[in-house]
Amino acid sequence: ASRWQVPPQSTHTIVSGARTPPTVVPPSTRPEADPGAGHDAGMRVVAGTARGRRLAAPEPPSGKKGAQRGRGGSTSGDPGVRPTTDRVRESTFNALHSRGAVVGARVLDLFAGTGALGIEALSRGADHATFVDRSPEAVRLVEANLVTCDLAGRATVLRADGPGWLRTSTDFWDLVLLDPPYDFSGWEDLLALVADRVAGDSVVVVESDREVPTGDGDGEGHDARWHVDSRRRAAGTVVTLLRPGS
Repeated sequence: ASRWQVPPQSTHTIVSGARTPPTVVPPSTRPEADPGAGHDAGMRVVAGTARGRRLAAPEPPSGKKGAQRGRGGSTSGDPGVRPTTDRVRESTFNALHSRGAVVGARVLDLFAGTGALGIEALSRGADHATFVDRSPEAVRLVEANLVTCDLAGRATVLRADGPGWLRTSTDFWDLVLLDPPYDFSGWEDLLALVADRVAGDSVVVVESDREVPTGDGDGEGHDARWHVDSRRRAAGTVVTLLRPGS
């Protein structure tokens, strides 16, 4: 498959549009909103063409604010979504920008939730983003947020189980965003699937509440498919940038 192939359409496609040339936008200061605020103060796009646009997010169940969930992976029985804070998103995307990983990229946001990460990438100049989530509510949120940010023309939204869908995908990605529910335990299998769908200069963002085992390093359990480019902890979130190993 060509690295720049447009993601195939399917009966699960909710939003898709013709590709339009992205605008190259460098990192910028955060918008006039509490940059550390998560859901309660309202999320906004941090930088780029959609900077400052407010993103919709669901109200968490009473007494379960952010329970057992990351930015927006889908877990049955708990509809709450804890979006990535603006500050963590800003730090992550500034690091990606410095590595040349955003502008012109083909992006996969596999556990899309509100779509905040993939939308940030589009706002900062990514070429196209595919959003995948199995939750109907998440799909509606992503669709609405893309329209709010005038970015629907460079996006495809799919309702599907992320790892299951990835097994059938034939596309290749430059930037992969992985922020599943915090109780997700299938990292080894997921990273093996992703390794088959990225090129040598791609970047994979892994977000969790703990360090995710990647098998990089030496000795028993070494996985030559991945190299840890950086790992940072902020506000209870661990963000790891991975590159394919040599």
